[in-house]
Amino acid sequence: MSVSQAKVKSVLSGDTLVLVSVNNPSQERLLSLAFVTAPRFQRDKEEPFAFQSRDFLRRLTVGKVIQFRVLYSIPTGTKKDYGTVILQGGERLPDACVAEGWVKLRDDSRRKELSEESESLLNNLELQEAKAKAGGSGVWAGQGGIIETSYDLPDAKALVEKCQSTDLDAVVERVLAGDRMILRLFLSPSKHLQTIITVAGIRAPKRANTAEGREQPAEPLANESHQFVETRLLQRNVKVKIIGLTPQNQLICVVKHPNGSIANFLLKAGLAQCTDFHSTLLGAEMKVLRQAEQHAKANQLGLYKGHVEDKASGGNEFEATVARIVRTDTITLRTKSGSEKTVQLSSIRGPKLKDDKQGPFEAEAKEFLRKKLIGKHVRAVTDGIKPPSEGYEEREVATILANNKNVALMLVEAGYASVVRHRKDDNDRSPYYDDLIAAEEAAQSGQKGMWSSKAPAAKTYQDYSESLQKAKIQASVLQRQKKIPAVVDYVKSGSRFTVLIPRENGKLTFVLSGIRAPRSARNPNEKAEPFGQEAHDFANRRCLQRDVEIDVETTDKQGGFIGVLYINRENFAKLLLEEGYATVHTYSAEQSGHANELFAAEQKAKEARKGIWHGYDPAAEEEDGERPSTAPDTSIPSNADGTSTNGTSAKKDYRDVIITHIDPTNCALKIQHISPTASNALTNLMSAFRTFHVSPSNSSSSTTPPKTGEIVAAKFSEDKEWYRSRVRRNDRDAKTSEVLFIDYGNSESVSWRDIRPLGPADRFGLGKLKAQATDAQLSFCQFPTGNKEYMHDAMAFLRENVEGKPVVAKVDFVEKGAGGTGPE
Repeated sequence: MSVSQAKVKSVLSGDTLVLVSVNNPSQERLLSLAFVTAPRFQRDKEEPFAFQSRDFLRRLTVGKVIQFRVLYSIPTGTKKDYGTVILQGGERLPDACVAEGWVKLRDDSRRKELSEESESLLNNLELQEAKAKAGGSGVWAGQGGIIETSYDLPDAKALVEKCQSTDLDAVVERVLAGDRMILRLFLSPSKHLQTIITVAGIRAPKRANTAEGREQPAEPLANESHQFVETRLLQRNVKVKIIGLTPQNQLICVVKHPNGSIANFLLKAGLAQCTDFHSTLLGAEMKVLRQAEQHAKANQLGLYKGHVEDKASGGNEFEATVARIVRTDTITLRTKSGSEKTVQLSSIRGPKLKDDKQGPFEAEAKEFLRKKLIGKHVRAVTDGIKPPSEGYEEREVATILANNKNVALMLVEAGYASVVRHRKDDNDRSPYYDDLIAAEEAAQSGQKGMWSSKAPAAKTYQDYSESLQKAKIQASVLQRQKKIPAVVDYVKSGSRFTVLIPRENGKLTFVLSGIRAPRSARNPNEKAEPFGQEAHDFANRRCLQRDVEIDVETTDKQGGFIGVLYINRENFAKLLLEEGYATVHTYSAEQSGHANELFAAEQKAKEARKGIWHGYDPAAEEEDGERPSTAPDTSIPSNADGTSTNGTSAKKDYRDVIITHIDPTNCALKIQHISPTASNALTNLMSAFRTFHVSPSNSSSSTTPPKTGEIVAAKFSEDKEWYRSRVRRNDRDAKTSEVLFIDYGNSESVSWRDIRPLGPADRFGLGKLKAQATDAQLSFCQFPTGNKEYMHDAMAFLRENVEGKPVVAKVDFVEKGAGGTGPE
């Protein structure tokens, strides 16, 4: 008889093999081992040692190429062949099975006409069986060999809880599809469970089946996916990790053969797709599966043949600053070029406003995000484009990273957002999608945020600017407080804001004191004043949704609150002036006590020709008399001979002054007015001031920078005495501040060690005695600022003749905008 070659697909029992053609796996045949019989391996009745007998043959043959010879056939029903098998190592079957005692010789073995070769084989088998009997091997052990096999799963949840942390040994009994199979789980040496399981993390194409009398065709590559798994796992030993249950109460398992997870290999070959439903169960392992799927896409394998990545919609990475929190899941970013774009956070959705359970958390979630992000530098990676839908324009979906932390993940972890369940063909998703799913499950388990059983306390802000009467009542309370913490909720114009005061549960309209900003257009039909929109945009960029501090001074006729707004401890009115987006309102500035700071900021913008001062010409401004007088007796500019510029007689104004400082860069003067009242007031104040700061109890100095514009006590380097000073700017690296000695006009850089709080305001503050140094300049004089040598000579002349000496000043004109009382 001829010898044939085949591959063993599976073993039905200890004496029967399923063979397939080496070249054509679809061709199958059964071969039973000649002259022997094994215990029956059946579902309804499993004979003792049936599993052990089959397992012995399975381990020897499954998946291996063998040679076989048919000795005889029995044509009962279907033709059944009986023969011998030669393994690759030369071992022969059924000889090995008989020798180990896992099969018995058939009772009718000698009833057939035997060839000489068959007679020799049978004689040898009888000798082997005698030895096995004598040794009590295999089925000849006499007792035991019973395996309790269950085919039902009455309490699947209990099994999952019991086995979730351990890997079980198992054998794949049958492959139903690429992602479904029947496993024999070895719960213990004598207890097995045979059940259908679903492979975790993947979905394979469905095979053809008949449902409700109708034949359902196979999905593309379903047979290839099935064969891929079957050739690798059928009747192989595997390790199984049970991680959960399907809605149909089937086990969800990670199935591993010695080379790794079968799901990973299926995905790499493009014969399955990732499924999001198992993401929370798999945790970090899901990332590995997605990488395998991406490999198939990139190489256009299997299901992804012809697949082209949509590179245009995603992958764009850029850095930006968070300009505004639109909603919990939507933010506006400002790029380095200054342009703004609104993006939606990938794969998450904020609390649904129409949902009675989630809606109340929207304000809390938005505030959580505002505190984390507003004004912060972030890195954004575009994951795709969300098409326009009802009520929404087309917009980018992106992953936002702040300090390398995924913002969407922070929201989900805190229970302030839910995770979007994407369609399987929707690739515009977060690369951290599996982490988001896991975080959502943890938030739900921990009842965090909108998953809590308790609704948040509703926070309602009372509108203090609702009426003038209400504003005045609240202003009287707020005026007694300083640096009130607040949040800018809305920017109405460059100098007008809607401000929230969380600790008071109050909302008010806030107007900057001391300045006037040009008006921006309130609607498309209205025209803005020059630089009104620029001022509005600047205020939006710097203040919107930012934490600020406010000082309330008074109210206007509409119920608005007038005062100072500090952003990052700087007076925002000063910032507007420095950019040329506002002008000083003299009366208001002097009333606020910030006049010098504001006038200096405006002058800085003028000199830099910024904003509304882009065409500023000091000479033309002076000739045209554009700056109005603040003093009635000097409202008409006069000539050197005392006559006015229009030919009328101007009233002469003589004042006793002392020049306390001369600016070496432009010969601008600082003067003190001499009068018995003023001189005595300054002398008495300085005496008390020095005595106060010499006292050891008042000697504490600061190691942190003072606020810009703050009135402090500073030690002058030449005489080591303490003087009232205003902080101009800070150098954090050198730990020094540039201060202006407000009663004498000179300035210098002072170490933070030599700066301390002013002291009691009712004794030393500007309310007790205003700053005594006043800006002045010589009328009709232009100094050679471009020539250092001549400037040096001019300075030497002035210092020698007038600095520090009492003189009489004839005031020709009082210039508005130079500190309020600056004569020429």
